[in-house]
Amino acid sequence: MVDKNYWQDRNVLITGCTGFLGGHLTKLLVNQDANVVGLVRDRVPRADLFREGLYNKITVVNGCIEDYQLLERTINEYEIETIFHLGAQTIVRIANRNPISTFKSNIEGTWNVLEASRRNSTVKSIVIASSDKAYGTAKKIPYDETACLNGEHPYDVSKSCADLLAKSYFKTYNLPVCITRCGNFYGSGDLNFNRIVPGTIRSVIRNKNPIIRSDGSFIRDYFYIKNGASAYVHLAEKMEDTKIHGEAFNFSNEQPLSVIEITQLILQVMGREDLKPEIRNEASNEIPEQWLSSEKAKKMLDWKAKFSIKEGLAETVEWYKELLK
Repeated sequence: MVDKNYWQDRNVLITGCTGFLGGHLTKLLVNQDANVVGLVRDRVPRADLFREGLYNKITVVNGCIEDYQLLERTINEYEIETIFHLGAQTIVRIANRNPISTFKSNIEGTWNVLEASRRNSTVKSIVIASSDKAYGTAKKIPYDETACLNGEHPYDVSKSCADLLAKSYFKTYNLPVCITRCGNFYGSGDLNFNRIVPGTIRSVIRNKNPIIRSDGSFIRDYFYIKNGASAYVHLAEKMEDTKIHGEAFNFSNEQPLSVIEITQLILQVMGREDLKPEIRNEASNEIPEQWLSSEKAKKMLDWKAKFSIKEGLAETVEWYKELLK
């Protein structure tokens, strides 16, 4: 049983704390009295970190994960005990346009975090954010953690590589690492309106037909961001048991939906089923079907999602109404 004050005064580094998941994770840990150090590359005024004043409650280190010396100094100087490595270029479309910057951020950034951690004895646990995309296209659906890492397109490959780097540092140096693989996050704080959930909600708020850039048939996990943040914290706590070090864990609601299905569900939650999606069929380099099994996390970590998809969508809609009014 983990001490309910586990995070109190614990020194925690979050890379990517201005990001979608990073903002929620920062808030969760600040509320549990952790000493949070956040690596911040760009000031994004509408990100939760700034919009909710969280940056005033943490130590901000300005820089990027490609800067190895900065990471080593930060981990050493602030005597970091737990690291959540979320910093990455996460947009598939941008990765396809500019693979080199994606590889530098997602692959070099990960080996920098791992190497700097290896050289600092204060670090007791490292949670590395991988993705369901790391599996690439698999014959067996849903993916479980025994599936090969077989990314093909730039973003997918970057996550396969980051995942393998983490495993390598555990196997070679016994570094206290665990890996998370989640599906598509949705929820409050997502400012990328090209994603289907925030894009659809914004369209409905503006009384427009939602736009689907694919043909609508792609099947994905849609994972509420609060479920994601709590899963990361839960995993880090469970890492007190060294037997799980080096393991990867899928986190999912295990309710896969097609793009057209998630769009219709949002329209239903918002009471606007009169609006008809505009299907543009423009997407390329996308995997047709991806969803995850969370059986391993349930059994080894005693984990379960706190929010259903509908509950998460209802909270998400209210947040965007407030943001966009």
